Amino acid sequence: MAAKRVDFAKLAAALRPDTVASLNAFRRRHTDLAKQIADLKEQSTTINFEAYRAVLSNKKIVNDAEKAFSAFKPATYDLREQLRVIDAQEAKAVAAAQATEAHINQELVELKDLLVNIETARPVDQLTIDDVVKAVPEIDATVEKMIKRGQWRVPGYYEKFGEFNVGF
Repeated sequence: MAAKRVDFAKLAAALRPDTVASLNAFRRRHTDLAKQIADLKEQSTTINFEAYRAVLSNKKIVNDAEKAFSAFKPATYDLREQLRVIDAQEAKAVAAAQATEAHINQELVELKDLLVNIETARPVDQLTIDDVVKAVPEIDATVEKMIKRGQWRVPGYYEKFGEFNVGF
């Protein structure tokens, strides 16, 4: 049985909580049905009509019951609708898993790119003004605008970091 070879703890750690809940509900239902089938298989299916004939005085009732029992054919059900619903749920689950996989793969690519950028970046003390302007071009325009206005202080800098005076 394939369910016995699956490491459900490891699988649950890799899935989303709603998927884990659905999986656990399915496993519970499967376990209950397997137990019910095992219990039914253990029950005796033979009927000793001779014992009933010996006990009952009305043999006609026993004969009628035996005829009805031997003529009984279990009803067959068309399971196509249930199978169609199961297939639709399976397709939905597979689509959700594929979407999750694509999203995670995209995040992995972005994180790998970010890691490469971090690893190859120069330390801050080795950056030049040209490097900063190249990375954030709007800084150059902001500085030029501040110079034209005669504004030599960066707004909010002294409030945040305080006045830096070196006593001579």
